[in-house]
Amino acid sequence: MKKNNIKVFTSGTWDLFHVGHLNIINQSSILGDELIVGVSTDELVEEYKGVKPIIPFKERFEIISSIKGVTKVVEQKVLTEIDMLKEFNIDIVTIGDDWKNKHLDGLEWMKKNGKRVEYFSYTDGVSTTSIKKDIIDNTYNIIRSQLSREISQMESWKKKQ
Repeated sequence: MKKNNIKVFTSGTWDLFHVGHLNIINQSSILGDELIVGVSTDELVEEYKGVKPIIPFKERFEIISSIKGVTKVVEQKVLTEIDMLKEFNIDIVTIGDDWKNKHLDGLEWMKKNGKRVEYFSYTDGVSTTSIKKDIIDNTYNIIRSQLSREISQMESWKKKQ
């Protein structure tokens, strides 16, 4: 059902895609008729987070492009760029609530021009940072398990010889 052709924009790194990412996309998609999603370039992510994403830009772009409810995916070289918001005539920007007290030119422009900024809470217990921490904390077990599988495969192969 049409909602007056309301255009929603959200953006992110979308690295190590998880249910929290899916939640923000799903919550954003129900606010309007079109959902345009920005995917931050590797260079932009490195600039503001100090580290490149694990999953390369092209793959993250492809993942977001395949999600139901996403109308268009765009390359994001600047965080919430005003020119992009103008170009696509965005009515609502959605963003994580960790940005609530931070300055982004695009968010300020939206508010100043009578447009809506919707802040979403993070999904409890899941984030890319927590996934990376879990991997680091479990590195020994991951390596041990992998080596065990490889040794087992080699022993099996030797028996066949």
